[in-house]
Amino acid sequence: MRAIVCEQVDQLRLVEQEEPALQPGTAIVRIRRIGICGTDLHAYKGNQPFFTYPRVLGHELAGIVEQVDDPNGAIKAGDQVSIIPYMHCGTCIACRNGKTNCCTDMKVLGVHIDGGMRERIAVPVSHLLVTNELTLDQAAVLEPLSIGAHAVRRSGLQAGETALVIGSGPIGLGVMAFAKHQGARVIAMDIQEERLAFCRQWAKVDETVHALHGGKERLAGLTDGEYPTVVFDATGNARSMTDAFGLVAHGGRLVYVGLVKADLSFNDPEFHKREMTLMGSRNATMEDFAAVQAAVQSGSIDVDSYITHRVPFAEMINHFDSWLKPESKVIKAMVEL
Repeated sequence: MRAIVCEQVDQLRLVEQEEPALQPGTAIVRIRRIGICGTDLHAYKGNQPFFTYPRVLGHELAGIVEQVDDPNGAIKAGDQVSIIPYMHCGTCIACRNGKTNCCTDMKVLGVHIDGGMRERIAVPVSHLLVTNELTLDQAAVLEPLSIGAHAVRRSGLQAGETALVIGSGPIGLGVMAFAKHQGARVIAMDIQEERLAFCRQWAKVDETVHALHGGKERLAGLTDGEYPTVVFDATGNARSMTDAFGLVAHGGRLVYVGLVKADLSFNDPEFHKREMTLMGSRNATMEDFAAVQAAVQSGSIDVDSYITHRVPFAEMINHFDSWLKPESKVIKAMVEL
């Protein structure tokens, strides 16, 4: 079968691999859609933590079950599925406490172990979500949207609160959508006007702030000088993540959704006087996937507009570099098989 391997920084190659073998408790899934994530792009450029080469990328996945060994009979051959790519151990302290998203021995498809940028993959049935009521495109984007939904749930955001989301990539957009779904007033911050316009159109945010054009002053004006009670940083940019400390209301929460390969520092007196809560938000749980699936199925999430670029599998390598360029205006690129 065909697979695309990231052999080293800036190098992708189409190769032939052996077909996966069916094992007890697993399913063989024929991959039909692969969403391209910031993780894939960062790995390609050598900026992704926890990453080694060579690696088959791809963890935003939808496909059709071809073979299955499911003792519970919940998954059947012919089912359309979304793959939950976080392979947790099930026994560590995080897993025992229901926090499978931050397992101490986490193996994420396409990061720690080979992912789904190939024609077929073997997956534990416990990590499959039947999506027969969705389109393949919708099934493939459950994963990135679930990361946003998890961040909102973790923050404890309540209806009526003001939330600032910094960064309008696919993950930040998901945070905005589910913060709105929660009933919050949502402000989007970015450095690109076109992205901010997309936030207004797609995520229906209440206000937008250009980070480089008096962003802090405008944010203060929008909040009567009090600043948002919850700030989500989805940039993966060290400067933005550090500056975010100054944008949080007294008694508020700062949630790092993005990940940067760097150390961060902050001014402790500013942190202390606000009695600020700093949170990390990693991956998502089955609960988040189920919530997003319901939202997508109800029509409250517009997946068609979220996907801006698409290419056939055999042509993906030719397009990958262009997706890194701002002028490409990529929100979500989708690979079709």
